[in-house]
This record gives sequence, structure tokens and C-alpha cells, in this order.
Amino acid sequence: MSLDAVLDDIRACRACAGELAHEPRPVVRVFPETRLLICGQAPGRRVHESGLPFTDPSGDRLRDWMGVDSDAFYGDRRIGVAAQAFCYPGTAPKGGDYPPPRRCAQLWRPRLLEALPRMELTLLVGGHAQAWALGERFGPTMTKTVARWRDFTPAILPLPHPSWRNTAWLKRHPWFEADVVPWLRMRVRELLT
Repeated sequence: MSLDAVLDDIRACRACAGELAHEPRPVVRVFPETRLLICGQAPGRRVHESGLPFTDPSGDRLRDWMGVDSDAFYGDRRIGVAAQAFCYPGTAPKGGDYPPPRRCAQLWRPRLLEALPRMELTLLVGGHAQAWALGERFGPTMTKTVARWRDFTPAILPLPHPSWRNTAWLKRHPWFEADVVPWLRMRVRELLT
């Protein structure tokens, strides 16, 4: 099946209708040229409203880690974004978003990945995305999985979520910005030149 057909089906998906407090709005941005795929957990509220992935402070931090600006992030078709779940899952009563529903990844990820033959690097952003994609290779925690980042390269790079909520995590784990971020920037440059 062609990528266009898969994307049409994803954008028309209403599998979670009635379970969400809002109308489903699948957000996915990939192209036949996609070589770098960013797989986060699920769109947040701002992304649900804009329809464009990472249009929030998390996106600013992620772009900084990658060493790209907004123009490159949104304008270069070699960069794609397809979260584990394509629709905003809603806000949990105690704050933060609900976890991404597994159904979305089960329905769509195999078909989507098969339609992206040029992909060379997948960024697994956050523990939910890592657990889904890595299966048994996912460590007991997101931190331990990210600490083993070299075990997954060059095709996969596990990252913490770039949310402001993880600022304390970044301060406690300076090796991430000292070791992982420079490798990520180098690899992004390679893929985009």
C-alpha cells in the first residue's frame, strides 16, 4: 500500500471516537523522503489544536537537541513525525496527559513503517514509545534504556521526553547532554546533507 493511502486511512481514523473527551484529530507528518522519524508518545493539547507536531516548548527543546531550527524541522521532508498514538489522549485528573492508547500503534505503526522504506533513524521519545518499539529490549526504566543508547544505534535512539517536566531529570543525568545530544546532532547533520 502506498504511503498516501496509509496516511489517508490514518487521518480518517476514528477508532477512539467516544472514548476521548474530544473529537479525534490524528496528527502525523511523514513523506516518501523521510529518513529520520520522530516517534513520540502522543500529541499534546497544543498539537491537537494546531494539527502540527511539536508546536510547543517540548518541540523547542527537541529541535535544540537535534540542532535544527523550525524551518528545517517543518520544511525538510527527510524529517518525519509519527507518534505512538496519533490523537491527543486528553489530560489526566492529576495533571499531565493520559498515556497513549495501545490500539493506535497496533492499528497503524506496522503499515506506516512499511510505507517508509528510506528511514534510517528513529528517535524514540519517552518511555511509552520506547516500551512499544523496543519490546523486551526496553529496560526496567526509561532512564536505564536511554543510558544504553549505544546498544540501539545507528537505527534507533531512545530519548527522554523533552518536556519541561524533565528539566530535573536532565540536571540529574548530565551524561545525556554531554554524550547523547552531540551524537544526535552529528547524525541529524549526516541525514540532512
